[in-house]
Amino acid sequence: MTRPNHTDMDNPPSFFLVGIPGLETAYFLLAFPFCLTYLLALAGNGIIFLIIQMENSLHQPMYMLLAMLSIVDMGLSSSTIPKMLTIFWLGAHDIAFNACLTQMFFIHALAALESGLLVAMALDRYVAVCCPLRYTAILTGFTIAKLGLAITARAVVLLVPLVLMVMRLHFCQTRVIVHSYCEHMAVVKLACGDTKINSAYGLVVVAIVIGFDIMFVSFSYFLILGTVFRLPSKDARWKTLGTCSSHVCVILLFYTPAIFSFLTHRFGHGVAPYIRVLVASLYLLIPPALNPIVYAWRTKPIREKILRILQLCKT
Repeated sequence: MTRPNHTDMDNPPSFFLVGIPGLETAYFLLAFPFCLTYLLALAGNGIIFLIIQMENSLHQPMYMLLAMLSIVDMGLSSSTIPKMLTIFWLGAHDIAFNACLTQMFFIHALAALESGLLVAMALDRYVAVCCPLRYTAILTGFTIAKLGLAITARAVVLLVPLVLMVMRLHFCQTRVIVHSYCEHMAVVKLACGDTKINSAYGLVVVAIVIGFDIMFVSFSYFLILGTVFRLPSKDARWKTLGTCSSHVCVILLFYTPAIFSFLTHRFGHGVAPYIRVLVASLYLLIPPALNPIVYAWRTKPIREKILRILQLCKT
């Protein structure tokens, strides 16, 4: 495997994606679990989305948000894994400059969309627990549609400038991206000249998306727990907490590797490169693969529908 020499141009014709540095000899075998997990993510999220769309009884705010999450999860994993598999199995490391920027936009925009949907789902759980009698009046179909549009608009407004700022950079160093996909800072580090504005804006996006969303979700669950602990019986408390358990699991699946990946990429210079890249890659794959399993197992209507379909398939 030969890497390209240094370049001196505003926009190079292509970049060279290394993949996962240090694990080159294991690429062929490493691709199999990535491929299987990706297929699981597509199948699981596709099934969840179809069940919600086909079952009229599931046309409720919580399930409509889950359907949106399934679409975003399929897009998030599809924005990275197919290219990674071509690197691992075919040695196709090159990615065109415009394709790299397109991938960068979709990866970060879809991650922002997922985070926004987790906030909307936290709001749904807050209304369901703290204002149950007004649930249908507050969270109407029109309100859910507006939430979806607002979350999408936020992602687009924040991420379009991020990509445009990268397009203005002058690349005069090696065009080798030591990563498995076109992550923003991994590309910015290849540019010569002052990139402080790019780095600062990237931090602003992270603060607005991850920082704000985690605070909102935490505050929502602080209010939810306050309401739960005021319930008269232990059974009622456990039952109410059970309605939030799947959402809490999905929150932990998404934010834990996201925060770890961000901290190690920006500040973890002592962390081995293959660990940073591997965690960043799994962060875009594991949550989309496990979210359908969590909701299928913890959400009774969806679980019953899946079991009914499996029984019909057996007969």
